[in-house]
Order: sequence, then structure tokens, then C-alpha cells
Amino acid sequence: MTADSLAAPKPTRQAWIVLAVLWFVYVLNFLDRQLVSILAKPIQESLGITDGELGLLSGLYFALFYCIISIPVGWLADRTNRARVLSLSCAVWSAATMGCGLAGNFGQLTAARMLVGIGEAGGVPPSYAIISDYFPPSRRGTALGIFNLGPPIGQAMGVAFGAAIAVAFSWRHAFLTIGAIGIVAALVVFFVVREPPRGGLDYKPASEPAPAKASFLATFRMFFSRPILVLIAIGGGATQFITYGLGNFTVLFLQREKGMALNDVAIWYALVVGIAMSAGIFISGRMIDRFTRKSKVAYAILPAVSLALAVPFYAGFVWAETWPVALLFLIGPTFLNYFYLSSSVTLVQQEVKPNERVMSGALLLLIMNLTGLGFGPTYVGIMSDMFKATHPGHSLQMALYTLIPVYLIAIGCFVVLARMLRREDKARA
Repeated sequence: MTADSLAAPKPTRQAWIVLAVLWFVYVLNFLDRQLVSILAKPIQESLGITDGELGLLSGLYFALFYCIISIPVGWLADRTNRARVLSLSCAVWSAATMGCGLAGNFGQLTAARMLVGIGEAGGVPPSYAIISDYFPPSRRGTALGIFNLGPPIGQAMGVAFGAAIAVAFSWRHAFLTIGAIGIVAALVVFFVVREPPRGGLDYKPASEPAPAKASFLATFRMFFSRPILVLIAIGGGATQFITYGLGNFTVLFLQREKGMALNDVAIWYALVVGIAMSAGIFISGRMIDRFTRKSKVAYAILPAVSLALAVPFYAGFVWAETWPVALLFLIGPTFLNYFYLSSSVTLVQQEVKPNERVMSGALLLLIMNLTGLGFGPTYVGIMSDMFKATHPGHSLQMALYTLIPVYLIAIGCFVVLARMLRREDKARA
């Protein structure tokens, strides 16, 4: 048995309550983020915006603030009360989401989306660190895997409830309703989540002193001096370029080019996202806990293999002539595209010191989200506008085809990472 397994207690009841609360906040985080892409068609019809502008709204304009602000927020959370930072951030992005529902033109919607990005910057990094201090190392992969179910459930709920509210009332009511729920969630975090001791469940000799507060520059230098951390962030960013590029235009693609109605989207697409993506993230978390006991190489092999398996299903989704066939193919990449997430997050949290976890998580998200969230949707939207001249009825289809080479880049990153981790394992042996 390892020292970790001997020293680590089982997660407490409070740990599971905190995980449930943080998971729900993450659901809202991702739900708010995805509402623009889910309700793209009625928003375009109401405000008269193009595919390129839509890509900027859900991509670069949002991601710039989300990524840049996450760094000072991560530094602040590492040095103060992480739960309070999370509560305030949730309140800010929820109020901004309500502002999106009140926007009367593209400029106002852009400003509200930027404020959503500022608020959401304080959502995920503190949560990663709080969970890592409530759960011992042997259970973190599973705990973070459960937490990372937030995106699929958030997207599924956004599709189901957002589309249903939009059909029954209007797209504006969807933003107002979901933003109001977020304000309540912020209050729950404030009163329920308690700040855990930093590194309290990590194995360390009894004589080792408590870690000092990490400085920004020291953590920044540490992160970018570690090739393993940088490479898994780049591999995750390339993967997110695909997932966000596809995900932020899937509903519009199914409606405009496959003939799917919004009420069908609220049912069938929501089921595909909620079940397949959740299964992929949860199963990957369990597999990480199991296979990394023998070797850290599994952190890279699992996402590399899953992405390779996803490519033919992705091509079939883009090619399919009807929306039912397209949704069947979409199950494959929706399940397989997200194995990288729990792998990336868990490896970074395991490799850095307890007092560097929030900042390191923020740097991981900075690279992944600026690459994927910032440029993925922006790229697809611009490509769709470019293809309209030659393929007016299938411009989004042509744009989505161009994401296939990005799969190869992501797979290559994880293969190289696997070799690095294998060499490190041999060196330690």
C-alpha cells in the first residue's frame, strides 16, 4: 500500500455535500455560457447578427475576459477564502446573464457577455482546489470526474429548459429565468460551503511545515517550466478548439441545415448531450483513478485513444443528411471528446503543491479556454461566413469539416505527453 492510501481518510458527508453544491454551480456556469449558442437562431432573427458575430459572442469576446480575469482571481483565491470568491463570482455572472436577456442590440449583448466572462472566471479554479482539499488523492479523480459532469448537464439543461422557455415565451425569458436561479445558488454557496484546510488530506511527513502562500510569479514560473503541465494544457486546448467550435454551433447547424425544430432540440439533442457527455466524463474519471495507480501514462493515453475513436463518428455527424441520423453519429464524439477533461484537471492538481492549486488550475484553464473557447467558435463562425459564397445552403457543414485536422493535432499532443510521462515513470523507478 502507498503512503497516500494509508494516510488518506474516506471523504466525509460534508465533502459530498460541498461537491454537490459546487457541481450545481458548475452546471449553472456552463448553462449560462452556452445559452447564446443554444438560442442562436432566435437571437440572430431578433438582433440580426451573422455567424461570424455569433462566433465572436460565444467565443473570443467571452473568452478574453474569462481567461484574463481568471489569473488574478486564481491568485486572490489562493491567498484568501476560496468559497467566498466562488460565491461572489456566481452572483456576478448570474446578474450578467439576466443582462443578456435585456440586450437590445449586438453591442449591448456583447457587453453583457463580457461581464458573464468576468464572473465565470472565478467559478472553476477555486472549485477545483476546494474539491482537492475535501477529497484524498485516491478519490480525487472520481470527485473531479463528478464535478466535471457540470458541463454536460449544464448544456443539456440549457438545451432542454432554455429551448423550452424560448418556445413558450421568448429567448429573453430564458436568460432572465436562469440568471435569477444563479443568484439563489450564490447565496447557497455563501452559507453552505466552508473553506477547507489547504493540503489537509495530502500525505506529507509530520515534520513538514504548512505551505506558505504562493506568489503569482513563482507559480507562473513553476507551471511554464514543467513541460508536462504545459503540454497537457496545449492538448486540452486543441481538444477544446473542437468541442467548443462544434458545440457552439451544433444547435444552429441542426436547425438550419438538418431541418430540426427547436422543440425537437429541447428533447433529443438534450438527451444526447446529457447522457453521452456525462457518461464520457464520469467514466473517464473512474478510469483515471484505476489506471493511474500503476502509471501516470494513463493521463495521456486515455484522451489520445478516445479522440482517435471519435474522428469517424464526428465525420459521420457532419455528413449525415437528416437530423435523426446526425444525432446518432453525434453520440460518438459527445461521449469520447471529453476524456481529456478529467485527465487534464486531475494531473495538474496532483502535480502541483496544495498552495499552488487554484493558480495552476487557472493557468490550465487560461491555455485551454483561450485556445478552445476563444478561437474555436470564432474560427467556425468566420469559416461559415466565408463558405456562404460557394456553399450558401451548407456553409456550416463545410466549416465543421475543417475541424477534423485539429483532432490529429490534439492526438499528437497527448501521444508526446505519454512518452514524457513514461520517461518520468522510468526515472522514478
